[in-house]
Amino acid sequence: MRIGAQFVALACAWGSSFLFIKVALDGLTPAQVVWGRLVLGALALCAVMAVTRSRIPRDPGLWLRLSVVSVLLCVVPFLLFSWAEQHLDSGMASILNATTPLLTLAVSTAALADERLDRRRTTGLLAGFAGVLVLIGPGGLTGGSGHLLAQLACLGATACYGVAFVYLRRFITPRGLPAVSVAFVQVTIGAVIMLAATPWLAGPAPRVDAPIALSMLALGGLSTGLAYLWNNNIVQAWGAVNASAVTYLTPVVGVTAGVLLLGERLSWNQPLGAALIIAGIMAAHGTPRPVAAPEAEREKERVPG
Repeated sequence: MRIGAQFVALACAWGSSFLFIKVALDGLTPAQVVWGRLVLGALALCAVMAVTRSRIPRDPGLWLRLSVVSVLLCVVPFLLFSWAEQHLDSGMASILNATTPLLTLAVSTAALADERLDRRRTTGLLAGFAGVLVLIGPGGLTGGSGHLLAQLACLGATACYGVAFVYLRRFITPRGLPAVSVAFVQVTIGAVIMLAATPWLAGPAPRVDAPIALSMLALGGLSTGLAYLWNNNIVQAWGAVNASAVTYLTPVVGVTAGVLLLGERLSWNQPLGAALIIAGIMAAHGTPRPVAAPEAEREKERVPG
């Protein structure tokens, strides 16, 4: 698959993941959705590891650090988003997910000595968080406590992503490991955690029909498994800055899928809030620029779905 096609596939996979979660919740609990997502994602990445003949890291210390990443990048945010979508439209969840680069910037500013706020980054953060306030009000404040708590859960999930990315940058990225191997270990540890919790997740009994089964296969195999491979290939071919443009497309895909396939209503504050968030990301991180060769710089913040 050409890189351009992988870029489109990645935007669709991450943007539509919120649609798949919404459909799966018709017959599964939030925890059961995460269980299936991580187990299927681990199986997909296992197949990728076998095809690419990638090696599994053997350092026990690295596995311990990747366990922290797995909890922050997979288990906790997946649970929060799945729970939140019981109360929110999938399109709203996808827009709130787009705050990940902004929250990553906020965490890195506090945790990393070489990351400092300047005028451009401060402007971007303020614009992005203004977009979040537009999304939350007035509907978020008048839609009941469950609605507001669900929005805060989505922001809690993106905050976990922010902490995880800073942790990755500080402790994992300097080792120069293949992204496929790192992704496989992360997702597999998350799957093992959910498998260990199976006795507590068995009830109520899941109901699985064709739409739910197809949604879970897509959520696990595509949005959690193959998406990692596509993202790695795009970063290597186009550079991290150009690859970060997928951030601008995922909420568009998520909102469009929710409106067209689930009949979700598009309120005035959703496109306005999304525009402010995307403008904030562009201001804080800069717009993508052409690169002459694959970059050796550290990876920019990603927005998983």
